[in-house]
Amino acid sequence: MSSQSQCGASEPFALRVIGDDMAPEFCDGHIVVVDPGGLVKSGCFVVVDTTDDVILRQLRVENDRYCLTALNNKNAEIYQDNLDGIIGVVSQRAGRRRREAKRYDV
Repeated sequence: MSSQSQCGASEPFALRVIGDDMAPEFCDGHIVVVDPGGLVKSGCFVVVDTTDDVILRQLRVENDRYCLTALNNKNAEIYQDNLDGIIGVVSQRAGRRRREAKRYDV
């Protein structure tokens, strides 16, 4: 992902999920709409720019620390003291079939 974007900083954008880290909620091939201005709160799904990659994780707040969790539990939880690296909040999911579509911002 490039550090410079042609989109405005607050413009939602779409990403394709690659892999099964967040299955069954987000499966390989699902499209997620990410809102950079979305409300970051415990339980929401966030896209995070780490030093190695851009990842999709569920955010939990634990004792004033932030925990980024993969749903399938094969990846270790990532603990942070701040929200640095969070690109945006997932507001929608689209899949190969209409029944796979879901909104998270309602």
